[in-house]
Amino acid sequence: MNVLKNLFSTSRDAAAAPSKIAEKPAIVLVHGAFEDSHVWYAVSAKLQLDGYRVISVNLPGRPSTPLAANLVSSDLYRDTILKAIDGETQPVVLVGHSFGGIAVSAVAEAAPARIRTVVYLAAYLPQNGESMLSLAKQDRDSQAGPALHIDETAGMISVDYAARADLFANGAPEGLRKLMPNLIIDEPLQPVVTPVTLTEARFGTVDKVYIYTAQDRVVSPYLQQKMVAATPVRLEFTLNTGHTPFLTDIPGLADAIEQAAR
Repeated sequence: MNVLKNLFSTSRDAAAAPSKIAEKPAIVLVHGAFEDSHVWYAVSAKLQLDGYRVISVNLPGRPSTPLAANLVSSDLYRDTILKAIDGETQPVVLVGHSFGGIAVSAVAEAAPARIRTVVYLAAYLPQNGESMLSLAKQDRDSQAGPALHIDETAGMISVDYAARADLFANGAPEGLRKLMPNLIIDEPLQPVVTPVTLTEARFGTVDKVYIYTAQDRVVSPYLQQKMVAATPVRLEFTLNTGHTPFLTDIPGLADAIEQAAR
């Protein structure tokens, strides 16, 4: 994933004046399945230039944070995010991409007072008792299903190599499409299939924003709209991208996150 840093690096200085950072909430970025925190590199840099302090969370059980699959759980994902915001004195803006929507929902349930806003980016927005797997099964327009391979013995789920560019980088420049297959990583299975417990008294009180991805082939616009209809949000934005706008529409995504944070 370090290739993303090279791809999006410029001569800019991502440091913002401390006084500006202090005036704005911290933005916590949580990646989805088959990813790690490197996907946020360019968006994180843009947010920092605009005066936000950014925390990019690396969930356990992937090459950048290795852990045996049988030790990875949805509770561990939740607790990893909670640990990342433990030192924050003010409520944070919590952004979850794709499967990250399940993880950030669990955090909102566990610590609603710590969260200013939850931003769902092309994300699974669950109701009580739903999981990524149960929501994905409702997605009539997703093209991801045939490309997913579950290895129950290893406790991992993977994406067919040949399908990765078309699923995750549709509409992207050809150079990025060529890189995409090697950016996708295998995902521990257990958190993907585990239902999340959510209550109106806790999760229901947290402010929510949704960012749609209009050309998405993984979490389709159909499912995105269905989930928001079931769990209304305060603000809605639409990016004319596929599933990875942090690679294909960096200014548009950063702007939507910043509007949600205000």
